[in-house]
Amino acid sequence: MTLSQYYNPITYVIPTEEEGWILKDILQRKLGVSRKLLSRLKQSEEGIQLNGEKVYISVPVRDGDVVEIRMEQESSDDILPQPIPFDILFEDEHLLVVNKAAGMIVHPTKGHYTNTLANGVVHYWIEQGQRFRFRPVHRLDQDTSGVIVIAKNPYVHQHISEQMADNQVDKNYIALVHGSPHPTEGMIDGPIDRDPAEPHRRIVTATGYASLTRYRLLEKYKNASMIALKLESGRTHQIRVHMTSIGCPLIGDTFYQHPCYSEDMEMGEIKELDQYMGRQALHANELSFFHPILHQSMTFKAPLPIDMQQLLNKLLGSI
Repeated sequence: MTLSQYYNPITYVIPTEEEGWILKDILQRKLGVSRKLLSRLKQSEEGIQLNGEKVYISVPVRDGDVVEIRMEQESSDDILPQPIPFDILFEDEHLLVVNKAAGMIVHPTKGHYTNTLANGVVHYWIEQGQRFRFRPVHRLDQDTSGVIVIAKNPYVHQHISEQMADNQVDKNYIALVHGSPHPTEGMIDGPIDRDPAEPHRRIVTATGYASLTRYRLLEKYKNASMIALKLESGRTHQIRVHMTSIGCPLIGDTFYQHPCYSEDMEMGEIKELDQYMGRQALHANELSFFHPILHQSMTFKAPLPIDMQQLLNKLLGSI
């Protein structure tokens, strides 16, 4: 395999205070290489180098030594490239940040092999003459719009995923909901698990997995509100489940419907707003994380999509 078949190296220069360390310790403790990735790098001809030479990871390092790790280029050959437009917020050689449109599935699944964000991104990379494997660091529901991060190599994916697991990534959302929360600001602490009667559905249950959502009322309308939300955990459908649990389901959410739906009542404005929106009114408007290669905090914002803005204008007209 030639160097052209590797991504650009990630480099680390040994400082004086780390002279005498074993290379393996540098790779794991300073570069943060996981055990799984370390195993892959060791099997690669150019995967681990010290001062331009392949060495055993048991060797000691000296002040000023240059450590390099190179990952082999990969591609998502199992994903059909499709010319699907998408909104790029940021891109460098390590990651891609996208403002996902509502209605778009992130990754192909059983029964949905095409017309996903992955199909569009893979096509885009091919058009750019680039080879990367599609590695989303996190997911958004099909009908949720907003910021999503895609790693271009396993090292970046590992590090941002670890930040997610350690709750070091700020995930902020805007939602338009029925009703108004009381109090107007707080934390929803409601364990979430699958509904035994309907496995695709999630419910708040004492035996569920710990789930925390911070919320804050931004604006109140006639029978609806705009809410700012911040996830402190990352459960499936978390915001939708939590807001329903406090009596403020998302407008347009037909899966986690307004409680009145089950009471065979005249819905009036509630039903009208749901039909007007056509999908859950939820948008991932801001995401912040630490770039593992550039070593700096980065924040990305996505403006409110047109359909939510139109709903907002409708709500403003009913004040």
